[in-house]
Amino acid sequence: MALMNTDTLFTKPISKQFEFDADVAAVFDDMLSRSVPFYKESQQLTSRFCCNVLSEGGRVIDLGCSTASLLLQIERGVSASDKCELIGIDNSHAMIEHAHKKLEVYQSKIHLVEGDILEYPFGLTRAIVCNYTLQFVRPMMREKLVQKIYDSLEEGGVFIFSEKVLSENATLNKQLIDCYYDYKKVQGYSEYEIVQKREALENVLIPYTVEENSAMVKKSGFSSCDVLFQWANFATFIACK
Repeated sequence: MALMNTDTLFTKPISKQFEFDADVAAVFDDMLSRSVPFYKESQQLTSRFCCNVLSEGGRVIDLGCSTASLLLQIERGVSASDKCELIGIDNSHAMIEHAHKKLEVYQSKIHLVEGDILEYPFGLTRAIVCNYTLQFVRPMMREKLVQKIYDSLEEGGVFIFSEKVLSENATLNKQLIDCYYDYKKVQGYSEYEIVQKREALENVLIPYTVEENSAMVKKSGFSSCDVLFQWANFATFIACK
């Protein structure tokens, strides 16, 4: 497979809010690897805990699957005899196009759907993943989506999701953001690029605190919600039904 295209989207002035269009899709894998701290490790944990509930097969759905990297990792982690069904859903045509190209290279059997996760019928599912997707769903619809996820899971199923999170302490929240921006500078992003992306994401990405995410999930019926991994203001959760 060809090397990832380098993310240089925000080296020039922005003209619109952030959206998952063709420009973003073309550099998305690089953007994730350089913008999300310990993204690879978080994906490995997510894959592992999905595979834990797939010992006898079942369906896994990745909501906002982007270029299908996680599903490919899960596919490699399950036994061929488990007869798992892996489905990726994304409303970005450009993302789905890039995902299809990647799946062709790996001769994958993952099924991709270009559609709205709020409308698409999930069916009975063993695991549902939502990596950095809930934060782009408007708060008034977020609880409805989580309820839909709960209702679609089999007993013993899991919901694993990663989110950018806020602190309840304003001073600490500012320090966490500064820590994250320093991380991005180490990854090669300039101060200008960081500011540009922050402005593009304003009012598009709406994060919750760890406590708010946990309360929302438990309200829908999940018996537990634990943090699998956290670095500063990035967290991966697992909720069990």
